[in-house]
Amino acid sequence: MRVLFVCLGNICRSPTAEGVVRQRLEEHGLADRVVLDSCGTGPWHVGEPPDARAQQAARKRGIDLSKLRGRQLEVADFETCDYLLAMDADNLSVLERQAPANCQAHIGLLMEFAGEPGVAVPDPYYEGGFDGVYAMIERAADGLVATLSQRLGASS
Repeated sequence: MRVLFVCLGNICRSPTAEGVVRQRLEEHGLADRVVLDSCGTGPWHVGEPPDARAQQAARKRGIDLSKLRGRQLEVADFETCDYLLAMDADNLSVLERQAPANCQAHIGLLMEFAGEPGVAVPDPYYEGGFDGVYAMIERAADGLVATLSQRLGASS
């Protein structure tokens, strides 16, 4: 199972989601059964580590994002991933436009897994609010891990 988290630049929201979900998968004994990645729809931060504020919010919760590096969405992602989860409607629109007609992946918003369809994870880059974004991602991570566990036939 492969899950890709998608935001604009891949330095705030999507790496945070990758880190949070990785931690949850480890807690549920599923880390070896699910491959996680994150990317941005834009090229601005390719090769860069996550924003220092995102790393700080994660570190406070025992998650290390420092080894992650920004990358841009690729055509191959639509073929290799089971889930492509956008942080907001703009990035979801990019995914839907770029998805090949035969794409079998689930393309949607991350917050649908928190029972909050249509809700965007706000971009904290300019406005701050990294802790609030983290709390939102945690809610969605729990629902996503439950869904993945069920699909994998695992008990969580």
